Amino acid sequence: MEHEEKRLMPRDPAEKQALIRRLHRIVGQLEGIERMIEEDRYCGDILNQTAAAQKALQSVGCLLLDSHMHSCVTTRIREGDDAVIDELSALMRKLK
Repeated sequence: MEHEEKRLMPRDPAEKQALIRRLHRIVGQLEGIERMIEEDRYCGDILNQTAAAQKALQSVGCLLLDSHMHSCVTTRIREGDDAVIDELSALMRKLK
């Protein structure tokens, strides 16, 4: 297995806490979906909850992407690292 350098991005404590709160909420949604399946709940209700969890996770991804563009990407472009544009494009395709 190839060794990959771990890149760090210090975040504003308030931003970090907001992201963690959102993720905890999503974990709660997923646990709720699991209970619904265990309880043989109606498929339509489960699908509605699944859609809500997917939307919430997508929202976290969008917030992270916005932060990434305003910090990491901007810094790397100023440093002359144009390869970050290709990296950003690949990340945006993954978030579709």
